[in-house]
Amino acid sequence: MKRVKLIILYFLFPAILIHAQKDVPLNLPKLDNQVAHFGYSLGLNMMDFTIRPSDLFLPLYDTVYAVEVGRYVGFNINMISNLRLANYLDVRFLPGLIFGQRNLQYKYIKNGEFRSHNMMIESTFLDFPIYLKYRAARISNWRPFIIGGVSGRIDLAAQKKINPAEQPKIRLKPLDAYYEIGIGADFFLEYFMFGIELKSSWGIFNVVQYDYSQFSEYYKRLNSHMIILAFHFEGGKIDKIKWWN
Repeated sequence: MKRVKLIILYFLFPAILIHAQKDVPLNLPKLDNQVAHFGYSLGLNMMDFTIRPSDLFLPLYDTVYAVEVGRYVGFNINMISNLRLANYLDVRFLPGLIFGQRNLQYKYIKNGEFRSHNMMIESTFLDFPIYLKYRAARISNWRPFIIGGVSGRIDLAAQKKINPAEQPKIRLKPLDAYYEIGIGADFFLEYFMFGIELKSSWGIFNVVQYDYSQFSEYYKRLNSHMIILAFHFEGGKIDKIKWWN
């Protein structure tokens, strides 16, 4: 008898779930049909470097023989402007600020001894990303989506004066471009749309500034990389755009 009850529940549960979804009122039913809407985004990031050592650096001939990256959690703040292009397709512009830190731990040989030196690399980026967002059909009050795009970033901390106590320390170039892809989900609440988004961002340019020291010359390329977890809050709207008075 117990087994029969379990079988009945097994077949009834999907029907109950579907019926419950039908009874749930749709929040913000007109949001996807608006020409534009706005919001803001808060998030966490994890900055990293992709290191390609110079072919000339070998442990037998130079003091620096390895560099490791220490990663830390930072945070970001962005404004959201969303423009509807077509059904299920939007273009988004999210200017903002990104704060983060990466450490470079140098392993080197000095006077026949193995030593290490830790460089703290702090970054404050002006962020100018633009994305295409492809959203799936709405499922009750939520939907998944994917994004892809590019971003230009200016590192305000790149030209900051280096404290002599922190020497030796390399400098990074202030300008870089990134390409980004990500996934996420939107949840339609009563008064606003809440989104969760996870994206990966890869720097295109070599960002190390060479100063002819072994600490900068170690790199053939040094590229930035970033993982960002963002929380979006969207809701403001423009139903029509007036191109003239």
